[in-house]
Amino acid sequence: MRYLHTMVRIRDIDEALDFYVNKFGLVETRRTESEQGRFTLIFLSASQDQASAETNRAPELELTYNWDPETYSGGRNFGHLAYEVDNIYNFCQNLKDKGVTINRPPRDGRMAFVKSPDGISIEILQKGEKLAPQEPWASMENTGSW
Repeated sequence: MRYLHTMVRIRDIDEALDFYVNKFGLVETRRTESEQGRFTLIFLSASQDQASAETNRAPELELTYNWDPETYSGGRNFGHLAYEVDNIYNFCQNLKDKGVTINRPPRDGRMAFVKSPDGISIEILQKGEKLAPQEPWASMENTGSW
């Protein structure tokens, strides 16, 4: 398993980048915009991690800007922790066997979500290419929120 990123939601891209880049000293490593999902993802890394972030995906801060305005309260602006695993199906089965609820099963062979006992969402991502869909995951429904 490898730690990937922490995600926080932001209200204003310019304001957030002024803080995180101009004042705090992080470096923007990549940006993705999703017309369908109506969001922009901006990944930042510490300056000493920049080269590694671009090639090996060193731990990053993911800023998520949702195009539709939303007021974030009660920690809603904090999104999730993310970890990459060698085999998402085996990893999720191991968690399930230990009594962990798989809130968003890896139906697509690429992504799953669980929650910590304190309600922190944890994203689990398949290392490399996604795996072919397989049961019981392919037909498993979401449980709760993630």
